[in-house]
Amino acid sequence: MQKKIETVKTLLEALPFIKEFRNEIVVIKYGGSAQESPQLKEKFAQDILLMYLVGIKPVIVHGGGRQINEMLEALHIESKFIDGQRVTSKEVMRIVEMVLSGEINKEITSLLNSHSAKAIGISGKDAHFITAKAKEFAKWGLTGNITNVKAEVIANLIHEKFIPVIAPIAAGEEMGHPGYNINADLCASYVAKAIGANKIIFLTDTAGVLDKDKVLLETLTKAEVEALKADGTIHGGMVPKVDACLEAIEGGVQKAHIIDGRVEHSMLLELFTSAGVGTQIVK
Repeated sequence: MQKKIETVKTLLEALPFIKEFRNEIVVIKYGGSAQESPQLKEKFAQDILLMYLVGIKPVIVHGGGRQINEMLEALHIESKFIDGQRVTSKEVMRIVEMVLSGEINKEITSLLNSHSAKAIGISGKDAHFITAKAKEFAKWGLTGNITNVKAEVIANLIHEKFIPVIAPIAAGEEMGHPGYNINADLCASYVAKAIGANKIIFLTDTAGVLDKDKVLLETLTKAEVEALKADGTIHGGMVPKVDACLEAIEGGVQKAHIIDGRVEHSMLLELFTSAGVGTQIVK
């Protein structure tokens, strides 16, 4: 009986958060171990379905760097990185789009639909809802910076009760352009800004933002983030993550969360419990 009572208490703790976020859009950047482990994939699908069933409107933007690397190696196509970003030649771009839009996007969509969620997979090329220009063509090739997001495309899908699953590929502005490879974190932020999301959640392979003693920092403001970047506490791969968070916050998103995707049901713990499990970045 005590176990049943504890279950009810857990549900009651979640109730005010469910009421708060009902009918709100939550953008999830899906990547890292959560996207690769079969067990974590299942938990992710369950979390998205529960969010959907309680009235939250999830929008998913996914990455796929490891799978792209594996395919490039298998095809003996050279790929290099500058400042942590992939140099995207036309040959590499073909593989990037094949893996992201073809393999990974459809795998995620199928996984969600098999759990009775109503998911639909798209890339920024569909309806040209994401357009971009070259970041610096001579240096990065077809790696792009987003210039526009047509919010109405995603709004229409949400209105029809779909869960959009977005591959971070953008259309070029010229006819016949091969498209642009977009950083998935920044793609998620731009989408979140454009569609008026309440929250954006980044699933990563770390507990969140850590201080110099490896202790989790639960809440940060922009000023605190900039100070931590300046003194080197935030460095490496965490820098583009916090930059994407700030991009979203400055664009009107209420909160950005960096959480550990290796923890089962970490999204639900962050959304529906008082303590949360990661770092939230607030205005």
